Amino acid sequence: MRAADALRQPGGLCQSKSSMTISAPDRAALAELDFRLKTVLPEAYQDSYETVQPVSMGSAALKYADDGQVAWDEIWETFCDLAMAGGPPHKGTLLEPGSEAEIAAHPDQYQRVVDEICRGVTMVSELPADGSPMPGWIQAQCYSDVMAGWLLRAIVMENVAVHAEGRWLYLPAAPAFRVEKEIKNVITVIAKTCHYYMGHMPRSQQRAIAGLFTTLAVESPLLVPARANGLPRADEDAAVYNAVADRIQRATGLRSSSHEYGGWLGVECADVRTAVWVMRAMVVSNVLARREGVMLFLPINPSSDPHGERVARTFEHAHRLASLRLSS
Repeated sequence: MRAADALRQPGGLCQSKSSMTISAPDRAALAELDFRLKTVLPEAYQDSYETVQPVSMGSAALKYADDGQVAWDEIWETFCDLAMAGGPPHKGTLLEPGSEAEIAAHPDQYQRVVDEICRGVTMVSELPADGSPMPGWIQAQCYSDVMAGWLLRAIVMENVAVHAEGRWLYLPAAPAFRVEKEIKNVITVIAKTCHYYMGHMPRSQQRAIAGLFTTLAVESPLLVPARANGLPRADEDAAVYNAVADRIQRATGLRSSSHEYGGWLGVECADVRTAVWVMRAMVVSNVLARREGVMLFLPINPSSDPHGERVARTFEHAHRLASLRLSS
């Protein structure tokens, strides 16, 4: 069995260390996951990602230029570890875009938020940014599809809503966003992730990431959450959420979260270490994931994964591999 095939095999959680004999297919699957993680992580993390602690360095204070505007490009000298590498997510809970109703009710304030986020994004990343035709989002043009794809995966794990189409990366905006809070959150995650991608990954690694993304896309397209623009999940999609939650509980004993996000189903892991490990395994299996504490959030998309079969299968296997790896 190829390692890529082993990654897709379902399996339940092993219950005790004494019973956790790692089979040859599981060893191959673990080796494949390690290879993929080392491909997408900056070099500094490639041999240490399992020891990175999710500890925040604290929030940097705003700095202002002579004209009274925030000097976004002068705030950060360094950044917390990437959530992708096991560091703390930038946001404790998901930062979502504004709804069309909110935007329609406060169009002037929304435009000011969009303008400031775009100004900050360009200052810290040099990426051209502008308002998006889709309400609730700004758009930034990356240097390549690969860059946009890597930033998408990294930013999701920082708990900021994001999606990508080709070279275009879309980040959230809402009329109620404040400069010192939500606007800063959005600009920080693009500054942080661009810093690692542009400053800590040589061209050879970026080419390797491109090759990996191509391989993953051939196996199965990237699974992303249904776009909800800050709205709760639709009633007609409840069957998919319930089916995934029930299957995961039967296979692993893990319960789903009562907190609802449109496009996301939360599953409570035993501890942070397990949640981090499974999150990374999901993402390098081409299924987006993020965490809030011990709660791991999985993408629900009735259009691309109508019955939740793929997300449930991928989670079950990643969770089983986590039990093998973390107990070995």
